[in-house]
Amino acid sequence: MHAAAVCFDLHIPESRSLKAKRAALRPVVDGLRHRFKVSVAEVDHQDKWQRAAIGVALVSGSEGHLREVLESVERFVAAAPDVEMLGSQVTWLETVA
Repeated sequence: MHAAAVCFDLHIPESRSLKAKRAALRPVVDGLRHRFKVSVAEVDHQDKWQRAAIGVALVSGSEGHLREVLESVERFVAAAPDVEMLGSQVTWLETVA
């Protein structure tokens, strides 16, 4: 079993309220959940209008498949129309066989 977590640091330049921020993030979070079947949550900057951090957790039976999904998830977030990706950090989780 292979597992990883990635945190995306995001900027939402057009947001002028928390409601507008959530409206910009909702398609990204929902899209990741439905398209890639991953766990997603907003993990930081909840009280800031133009900043967000979302965490994504993935588990796979093979490391190769996990890397492919990670790359696809990153492309999906980077291509989101209302958010700018400032950075990402991947953490590989050690599993016990």
